[in-house]
Amino acid sequence: MGKIFFLLMLVIGLYGKTVDGVAVVVKGQAITMYDIQKEMQSSNLDAKRATNLLIRKKLEAIEIKKRNISVTSADVYQEIKKMAKKNHLDISQFYEAIDRSKGLSSSELKAKIKHRLLSQKLHAAIAYSHINVPSLEDVKEYFKLHKDSFKNPASFDVIVYHSKNLARLKQKITHPMLYAPDIQTTEQILPYNGINPQLASLLKNTKLNTFTPIAPNPNGEYLSFYLKDKEDVKEASFKSVKNQIINTMMDIKREQTLSDYFARLQQSADITTIRMP
Repeated sequence: MGKIFFLLMLVIGLYGKTVDGVAVVVKGQAITMYDIQKEMQSSNLDAKRATNLLIRKKLEAIEIKKRNISVTSADVYQEIKKMAKKNHLDISQFYEAIDRSKGLSSSELKAKIKHRLLSQKLHAAIAYSHINVPSLEDVKEYFKLHKDSFKNPASFDVIVYHSKNLARLKQKITHPMLYAPDIQTTEQILPYNGINPQLASLLKNTKLNTFTPIAPNPNGEYLSFYLKDKEDVKEASFKSVKNQIINTMMDIKREQTLSDYFARLQQSADITTIRMP
């Protein structure tokens, strides 16, 4: 019995070392096997992409410290307040909605938002000197090449699926023919200009006869929209989307600048790969 117990503990110990062991070292900072596996699950990435993302995060953290970039608790609170208001929730309701939908506590949410704000400040500092407002000619050219992206429907014909049971709603969306009397449905016509801009953008980019991702709503339920039709689709005028195009072009340039910057940083940094999942 003693031998069996000893062997069992040895196997568990070896497994623990494999899971928790160091996989990559970035400028003296470790990324463990567990870190990579956790990132693979949360981001739905393969091992290589998850590892590259974690390396990027380590390099960003090092750059943030090097540049003395900081974010206060007040900054984080204001961002949470803004997010809650955008979702028509008070702070307490917003914390509850995030806990239900993402499984994040208020402290975990604050940590994630702080990290995001720090990254935003870093990205702005890196990209500031490399980004110029595009010329009118470039904006017009972009509009010509991407006209389909600026076609907006007058309204959306949807079926709203809602339930207090998140797991059941996920089942229903995955298997639409599933008999689920505990899930309520409501057919609605949603006007493009009469709904939340985020919802309008989400529905615009959703394919017909598919579901949107599940989201919590203020009354404690979860909901998803099944998109039946986009009605009376018309091309937007250049004037109405000019600023949107400028922002899009600057976002593209910003992402390219950041991608190039961190690619060069990664090539020159002291990074050692020990093992991979």
